[in-house]
Amino acid sequence: MHSRKKGKSGSKKPIRKTAKWVEYKPKEIEDLVYKFANKGITSAKIGTILRDQYGIPSVKLVTKKTVGQIMKEKDVYPKLPEDMFNLIKKAVNLMEHMDSNKRDYTSYRGLEETQSKIRRLAKYYIKRGVLPKTWKYDPEHAKLLIR
Repeated sequence: MHSRKKGKSGSKKPIRKTAKWVEYKPKEIEDLVYKFANKGITSAKIGTILRDQYGIPSVKLVTKKTVGQIMKEKDVYPKLPEDMFNLIKKAVNLMEHMDSNKRDYTSYRGLEETQSKIRRLAKYYIKRGVLPKTWKYDPEHAKLLIR
């Protein structure tokens, strides 16, 4: 919506039905996900670690579950969804930048757009029941969430 791009062209994951070369069993992969989640690593980062260090191209191909589903089953999924947390973190960084650079109007617009994305995403998650109905985005409270 705010990005000056015209579509979704770009690289796509290759269509694979199985990953025959993976030496790990689904239970072992779930244990690895649980171990990394306990360390506070996000689900996207866990997928990257498993791909790069363990040779697991896709957790879903082997376990038939996503990393997020595994984390929810083991009760280690964070309170805020990962995309919402990343947007809030970006907004907090922009607010800190605006404190020291009062006349940077381009960053001010970026901050407004980021906060708008947060509010739209919050509406979506409230409708889906992921966030409580009373959840509201507050910039001052966001600083406390991130720290």
